[in-house]
Amino acid sequence: MSRHYYHGVCRQHIGQCVEIRCHDGQLHRGHIEDIDDEFVYIRPLNRQCDGPQQPDGPGLFFFGAFAGGFLGGLLGVGLGSIAFFRPYPYY
Repeated sequence: MSRHYYHGVCRQHIGQCVEIRCHDGQLHRGHIEDIDDEFVYIRPLNRQCDGPQQPDGPGLFFFGAFAGGFLGGLLGVGLGSIAFFRPYPYY
């Protein structure tokens, strides 16, 4: 599938948990936070796989939205590297 296709699919699933497999075999499960022209930004699921991880620790307090708080814990996955995408239910 094309980068344009995955951009549209990811945009439709903002705020939802998904599973993304890349062409290199990496598997990502997480909550889509945002998307731009190059990347989809996901927050990985917590260890119990029952919801997205929440930012914590001193980064949130000391750096706020600029460094550790807003972007802390997000993973950027290149749209061109996506080979497979599906919604990922968690309970």
